[in-house]
Amino acid sequence: MAIFNKDARAADDTRSPSVGGSSSLSIIAAGTSIDGDIETEGVIRVEGRVEGSIHAGRQVLIGRQGEVRGDITTREAVVGGKVEGTINASERLEVQSTSVITGDINTRAIAVVEGGRINGTVRITDAKEHVDSEEAETPSLAFGR
Repeated sequence: MAIFNKDARAADDTRSPSVGGSSSLSIIAAGTSIDGDIETEGVIRVEGRVEGSIHAGRQVLIGRQGEVRGDITTREAVVGGKVEGTINASERLEVQSTSVITGDINTRAIAVVEGGRINGTVRITDAKEHVDSEEAETPSLAFGR
């Protein structure tokens, strides 16, 4: 009986760090379609299609075939597919050469690879400012409008 209890505790200890932890990875595979909002504290990779907002505490990765119709809120985002909605990346956004973004972008740092397309307003904010603040006077770039 004591061995069983000891093993049960050990099993619980190994599961605890990954449950709700920032190291978790969620994948929306190619051919998968999600209709609704997604929220995670970790990383989400989209290779399929999402119709709804995505909130990830750590990172959002949109693959070349990935599509998102909704707002994205995260610390860091890498876009290789299509996004229709506002992207709020508090730290960094990478726009890859295969990406098409239709919507506004709020971030602290942005990297756009040649070929990447943005149709919206890009706001570069200081790390101390809130990306949702409409009152902040921040540099703004308009693309495609």
